[in-house]
Amino acid sequence: MISEFLSNLVYTFIPIFVAVDIFSIIPIFVALTQDLSPSIIRKIQRESILTAFVCGLSFMALGDFIFNVLGITEDDFKIAGGLILLILAVSDIKASGSSKPEPLMTGVVPLGVPLIVGPAVLTTILVLMEHYGAMPTVVSFSLNLLIVWISFKVASRLMLIFGRDGILAISKIMCLLLASIAIMMIRIGITNTFKLQ
Repeated sequence: MISEFLSNLVYTFIPIFVAVDIFSIIPIFVALTQDLSPSIIRKIQRESILTAFVCGLSFMALGDFIFNVLGITEDDFKIAGGLILLILAVSDIKASGSSKPEPLMTGVVPLGVPLIVGPAVLTTILVLMEHYGAMPTVVSFSLNLLIVWISFKVASRLMLIFGRDGILAISKIMCLLLASIAIMMIRIGITNTFKLQ
């Protein structure tokens, strides 16, 4: 039982980590907070993580209800979710990464939503919850938010180590992995649909 949980934890952690793509968030966080006092930066960090956590859990809780009301099967959602993830990944790969955030934005928007928890993360956690169960998905989601919080704490150092171009390159690699996960979701969904016929 424990070995199965740990195995599911790995299978849920990696897709969420790829979907969050912390390396694309760090430069925006640094840009938003570079002229702010330490107390305000800490406030933004707390707001962003709390917002992401509440939105993610709320979406998980409503997932089954949405499926039942709309008559959507797990495989339907895998195919649709995979297509959405693929589109998002391709869009991110094509993006230049030069867009500048608005100076008045806070930890709730855009950091909490949609940067930390956006369409890619919400789609991923719903699909994973249907496939691996709620508990491994919740734990993996929470661990990823912990990584985001730690990354925010050391964001300036990470920018110095990797540089803006290095961070951007890693982000593009994450997008390629996200596209691969999207293709896998579509493949599994289509395969299972034909098996049921």
